[in-house]
Amino acid sequence: MNFKLPISLPNVLTSLRILLIPVLVLVFYFAPMEWRYLAAAFIFSLASATDWLDGYLARRLNAMTPFGAFLDPVADKLIVAVALILLVGVHANAILAVPALVIVGREIVVSALREWMAKYSDRRSVAVSFVGKVKTAFQMVSIIVLLAGGPNLDSPMVITGYVLLYLAAALTLWSMFLYLRVAWPDLSSGMVNDESARDQQTNENQEES
Repeated sequence: MNFKLPISLPNVLTSLRILLIPVLVLVFYFAPMEWRYLAAAFIFSLASATDWLDGYLARRLNAMTPFGAFLDPVADKLIVAVALILLVGVHANAILAVPALVIVGREIVVSALREWMAKYSDRRSVAVSFVGKVKTAFQMVSIIVLLAGGPNLDSPMVITGYVLLYLAAALTLWSMFLYLRVAWPDLSSGMVNDESARDQQTNENQEES
């Protein structure tokens, strides 16, 4: 017997992750200095826990929905991007800015690639690989460590966070390569001069404008 809640609990948890974003920002900037960074790390940890929990409950309760499939990665990308922006602002150095740019840039590229694949490719989707899961783990842990450590570059905790973030950035580039490798046959075939495809794209651009 399949049991489905009237309101999907996994979707509620995913929505909570998005609602925690302004809370994270307010705490990071306006909480008392003595505990603001630890509090920000706790909020991000809570959001990361909901990321695991909503997926687990969706499978356990057979409550997977198209809306949840859309909202979950959006929530992940939003809170990671916001946390990285906060960290880059407070650390204000290229050492942190470089991996942050790599991670955010990769998300933009892969999101665009997924949209393209859904519309034009026979490979409508790409399953999350083991590399992607490990990348996410390094990414989440590094952000938690850096948030908790504050902008103290002499702290072993902050140095550890930097190392973990660079590992996450390296895995981010590798996972992007895996996506591109899967999509490349269709991408390369789409590079040919196809008059009908160009006309279709022109019509779509006109409709969007």
